[in-house]
This record gives sequence, structure tokens and C-alpha cells, in this order.
Amino acid sequence: MIKVGLVGYGKAGQAVAQVLRADPRFELCWIARKSAQQAATLPETDIPIVSLGAADWGPWLDAHPVDALVDFSQAESLHAYGEALAQRQLMLVSAISAYSPEDLNYAHKLGESTRVMCSPNITVGINFLIMAGKLLRKIAPFADVEILEQHFREKPEVSGTARKIAQSLEVQDERITSLRLGGIVGHHEVIFGFPYQTVRLIHNSIERRAFGTGAAFALSQLAECEPGFYTFEDLMTRLVRRELLTGGVDVA
Repeated sequence: MIKVGLVGYGKAGQAVAQVLRADPRFELCWIARKSAQQAATLPETDIPIVSLGAADWGPWLDAHPVDALVDFSQAESLHAYGEALAQRQLMLVSAISAYSPEDLNYAHKLGESTRVMCSPNITVGINFLIMAGKLLRKIAPFADVEILEQHFREKPEVSGTARKIAQSLEVQDERITSLRLGGIVGHHEVIFGFPYQTVRLIHNSIERRAFGTGAAFALSQLAECEPGFYTFEDLMTRLVRRELLTGGVDVA
């Protein structure tokens, strides 16, 4: 069983906590959030919810040891706990919507000491969509590509996931169309325009608990890896390659 500390307790963090609590492979030991508050516990459990500053991480991890951190907070949190995490060689699954080059450089450095995975979108489906899109892009580099992303009305910026898809398929951000509508958690669609046909790859996030199943997948795969920096695609490709080589998938 992997002992986990969860960083961030917004809407996504709350959904991830539900999934990790229900999965017998993991023990959710505590939740850290940035906002100052009195000591609390997760409803109907004895799991503590605490507020930690940068200076608090080392003592807290020594007093409440875990095997891994799962981070659904803000990029600055990475720098707050990073040194303490690397010193203790804890695994890190970081799912922050936007990383700066400085953030990614820091995460790569942490990967010199331990196992680190960073991804702006941690759902299994969206990362499979990216893998499939890259394969189709290689098969048909002449095809037109458009990306459509739809999110809830309050999301102000262009989806970091859509930008990641565009980067992966080597198309310009100008090919991204954004819509903001009530009732939508997240929708990403890649449209390939061929002569005489189109191909659409579509992913819908129905509930935020999809982030939790993605975090669980990442933790289980990362536990089998050597120290280093990984993307979600790295972990998924590693699994697909293993299945193909061992005959787990029939490609005849």
C-alpha cells in the first residue's frame, strides 16, 4: 500500500481525495492546503487537513511520513515542498494546470533525486487522446488539424490541456477554439481534416473524479520507475510498450 499526502483541496483536490480513499492500493494520510485555517479533519474520517508554509514541510514529513505527494494546488507549492521531498526521496505526482519554464526546470532537478511526474491534465482519457493524435499526425502529416476546448463559464484562460495537445501535434495555438458554457466540466476535441473524410478524437470529463483515477494510475506506474522526471505520456507509453512486448495486446 502506498501512503499518500495530498496537496491542494479545491474542487479537483476534493474529488481526488474521494478516489484515493476508495482505492485499496493507497492510504490517504493527510491533506495540505495553502489557506490558513484551524486544524480540521476530512469529514467522517480522521484524516487531518493542515496548512503548511515552506518552512513547515520538513518537520511535517518527518512526523507524518508518506511515500508520495499528489499535488493539485498551485505551481508555487512545488517550490515550497520540493527540497524536503527530494531529501526524503518521495514520489511526486503533480497535476497543475500551467507550469512555467522555471517550474519545469525545478521539477526536472527534483527528478535527479526521486521519481517525479508532471502533467497539466492527468486524466487517462486525455493522455490517450494525445497518444492517438500523435500517431495519426505521423500517418497523415498533410491533414488539417483543429482543436476545440469547452469548459465551465468561470474558466478565464485557454485550457492548458488544449495548449499541450497543440504542442504535441505541432500546431499553432491559433488553431485552438475556446467555448465557455455552464454545466461543462471539460471537453477537448481534435479534428483531423483529410480529403473526403474527417477524424474526430473527443474526450469529455464527466466528473472531476477522473483526475483521481488518473492520479491513481500515475502513482501505480511511477512506483515501478527509476528516479527521474516523467510525463503522463511517458508512463502510459511505458505500459503500452510492455503490453505489446509481452503479448498482452494482440496486434496480429
